[in-house]
Amino acid sequence: MKSLGVIVEYNPFHNGHLFHLTESKRQTGAEVVIAVMSGQFLQRGEPALVSKWTRTKMALKNGIDIVVELPYAFATQKAELFASGSISILSGLKCDSVCFGSEQGKMEDFQKTISLMDNEKEKHDFLVQTFIGQGYSFPKASSLAFLKVTEDMNDILDLTKPNNILGYHYVKAIQEQESTMQPFTIERTGAGYHDPEFNDTPIASATSIRKHLFDNNGNIEKVQRFVPEKTYELLNHYLYKVGSFHQWEDYFTLLKYRILCSTPNELAEIYEVEEGLEHRVIHTMKESMNFHEFMTKLKTKRYTWTRLQRMCTHLLTNTRKENMLDVSSSKRSEYIRLLGMSRKGQQYLKQIKKDVEIPILSKVSGVDSNMLDMDIRATSTYAMKFNEPARSEWMQQEFSKPPIRYDEEKECFL
Repeated sequence: MKSLGVIVEYNPFHNGHLFHLTESKRQTGAEVVIAVMSGQFLQRGEPALVSKWTRTKMALKNGIDIVVELPYAFATQKAELFASGSISILSGLKCDSVCFGSEQGKMEDFQKTISLMDNEKEKHDFLVQTFIGQGYSFPKASSLAFLKVTEDMNDILDLTKPNNILGYHYVKAIQEQESTMQPFTIERTGAGYHDPEFNDTPIASATSIRKHLFDNNGNIEKVQRFVPEKTYELLNHYLYKVGSFHQWEDYFTLLKYRILCSTPNELAEIYEVEEGLEHRVIHTMKESMNFHEFMTKLKTKRYTWTRLQRMCTHLLTNTRKENMLDVSSSKRSEYIRLLGMSRKGQQYLKQIKKDVEIPILSKVSGVDSNMLDMDIRATSTYAMKFNEPARSEWMQQEFSKPPIRYDEEKECFL
């Protein structure tokens, strides 16, 4: 079977994702689609709106055949490591192609830009450090350096756009890992990636959908026209079962405890706590009453909101520098964690099983892996939103819940 890989968060699965999936299948002629999906915490340093299991159901009901988890060690990282871990998993599953959304929409622009940046790496790196020295954040410094290097060039990728940046690193990771996957890209339509408000089209950003849900105490009626019916049903069910969607404010008390009961030296051991940030974090937390206030006071020109949120996620999950650097340094996943599959997806896995060199995990009990330990710790942290006995039951799911099986013909879970 011809296979296609997509790299997703589905937070939640909306009409833009459905368009991307449908168009990706059309462009590549794929018979089976594999989604590498972030787990309980996401790249922007946020808890997922709903659990990875519910998002797996969204994916399967909307046309994905296999859902595997992107480990925490890559899911909560900057674009380069996020992309490398994702591509290593799709390559491990023998995908013929990978398709991503981008603002650019032209594959040749990605190839041309990668060649250019390889040639101009020394100049670009020097400019990045120059702009950082002027007080800019790393992403802003990288963007300014890129614009400086390419100011007199045409048909160059716009690396100030978030999806272009991710796509650039996907294609670069394919080259670095010598993968045989063929990359494709589809131009994003409708709302922009970070657009906070709805517009007149049926495609809205996930950011605007989440904003509405949080601003309206979980009222989901207004988002109905921006998500497929099957997503809407699952959001309704989750809200009924859990009572609310996950957001940072749910974890603020735990974060405050972690920070104020730690010494500066202990905080300095946490991944992404750099350049004396531990002192600023403690001082700011003492005078903050909620997460938004804490982040607003903590943010500076040098550190982006996303960078600081990721740091907070690592503080929350007690992810230390030595552990993260140890497991992510290879830029490749140690395993493939299977979250769900359709009947067609199950057939594909049987077909490639003998050729897959990375262990495919359908359960985590008895597996010795520092990378997997991070995933388990992330789920335990995610479950802290709940009271007992629900909290312990959610933690136990990480060990007891088998991959979700979906019959696409009967449209039911098995």
